Amino acid sequence: MKGIVHETPLDYSKTFSELAQNEVYLKLENLQKTGSFKVRGSYNKLISLSEEELKKGVVAASAGNHAQGVAYSSQMLGIPCTIVMPKGAPLSKVLATRQYGAEVILEGNVFDEALAYALELNEKRGATFIHAFDDESVITGQGTVGLEILDQLSEVEAVICPVGGGGLIAGVAMAVKEKNPNIAVYGVQTIACPSMKQSLLEQKPVALKSAPTMADGIAVQKPGAKNFEIVKKYVDDIVCVDEMEIARTMLLLLERNKLLVEGSGASSLAALIYKKISITNKKVAAVLSGGNVNVHFISRIIERGLVESGRFANFSIILKDKPGELQRVVSSITELDANIQDVHLHHMGKNIYPGYAQLDLSVETKNNEHIAELFGVLKEKEIQVTMES
Repeated sequence: MKGIVHETPLDYSKTFSELAQNEVYLKLENLQKTGSFKVRGSYNKLISLSEEELKKGVVAASAGNHAQGVAYSSQMLGIPCTIVMPKGAPLSKVLATRQYGAEVILEGNVFDEALAYALELNEKRGATFIHAFDDESVITGQGTVGLEILDQLSEVEAVICPVGGGGLIAGVAMAVKEKNPNIAVYGVQTIACPSMKQSLLEQKPVALKSAPTMADGIAVQKPGAKNFEIVKKYVDDIVCVDEMEIARTMLLLLERNKLLVEGSGASSLAALIYKKISITNKKVAAVLSGGNVNVHFISRIIERGLVESGRFANFSIILKDKPGELQRVVSSITELDANIQDVHLHHMGKNIYPGYAQLDLSVETKNNEHIAELFGVLKEKEIQVTMES
């Protein structure tokens, strides 16, 4: 795989080490070819095929990173590649997959419908179907992340991976534990879809419905059967993080380390800094599995992260419609070093009575304590505040 995929950096972070009370190293798979670790598994699968199988080409179904990984790998080997994506797949990912030379077919409204069509198409064409995670060659390819970590930090004591279908953590855990069984391996899922965690509790792969989540890359409703068996054998524990913790971690990575990391990729670090894993003073490698964030979504992620961390607040005030009232509110806010970003004053609305106006404000703040202090001062001045979600 050398020359085809990057050996990604393992970057020590002083900031996250202090927050997590461990020596934290970030495995930057967000800087990998195609922006995700997925290319490792797909390329390893393709080079395991016979010449005859390669000539017939490959088919895959994906709404994101797997699509680009298979398309790139196929381009490197010069073989036909067809990717079926749901109609609602982000345009940026559709275009990126096409730019890697794949034929992209948009079919179905959800991933399951795209998958069903891809399997039918695969049978008709006699091609090889490339599964996103439940395949031995794919698992082995993902395991090279673990081998690189061991080469880059031989004294590593724990490795943390995001978990969706289980291909990444299965490969990493097997590689790491077979080399050194004393290294702890932890998996992280989102509370919105903890399918692997629930499967371990029930001792078999089970399907769960996924709630909406910004960590869509790990919102896999049922883990792979092969992956489940490997995880059961090698992984020490699976923990979960919520949307607030993911959003804050994405913002911290962007702000402190200048790293754009998608929600699923940030989940491993979120579990560490929010103390979901009971380890301290250890050398820990957190795998940031990908960085493919939709451009239009970045601003929403930033705003969500700012709101969750108390760095930004939206609220409304009903005030008397007379001279000086607006100035009184603005002065109260600026005296506390809160920075007003946006102001909208209007006189018509369901809760606005004659002689009053509604003031909608967006304010940049320092933290949640700062917001509480600001609202306390406004209350003392008999200025009634309604917080917006």
